[in-house]
Amino acid sequence: MRASLAERATRARPPRKGMSTLAWAGGLTTFYIAAHTIGALTVEGAAQHAGAWFGGQLQGVEFSDMTPAMSAYWFSVNSFGPPTFVVGLTVLWLNRRGITPPAFIGWGFLAWAALGMITGGPKIDQDLIIIVAGALLVAAARQGARAER
Repeated sequence: MRASLAERATRARPPRKGMSTLAWAGGLTTFYIAAHTIGALTVEGAAQHAGAWFGGQLQGVEFSDMTPAMSAYWFSVNSFGPPTFVVGLTVLWLNRRGITPPAFIGWGFLAWAALGMITGGPKIDQDLIIIVAGALLVAAARQGARAER
């Protein structure tokens, strides 16, 4: 029977050093998502709507009434960026402690990218970064499962 994540976390193991598969996956995810969110706020100008966000102008607005302020809000601070940034940091944190995250995180990234490619068409864009990070996470989980046997 495989050990639970909590059991694996409590085992004494030396922390990983260097650029492992997990470090690449976590670093790539964290860098890309930070760039996306900061770019949305600055380059794309989403931050210019902060007054509307904090002034209550989004309260009671129907999602179908996509105002410029609402669009900028969904594109930046309420997008996939902040929670995915936390996932990237968590992968890095786990890696530093010698813990392999579960494969479902990588599979979730791959499913997300596949949906993006199906709905938006295949192209070289952010989906490629998510595919690489997802594949690295799945590969690391498989390596970790083999090492436990």
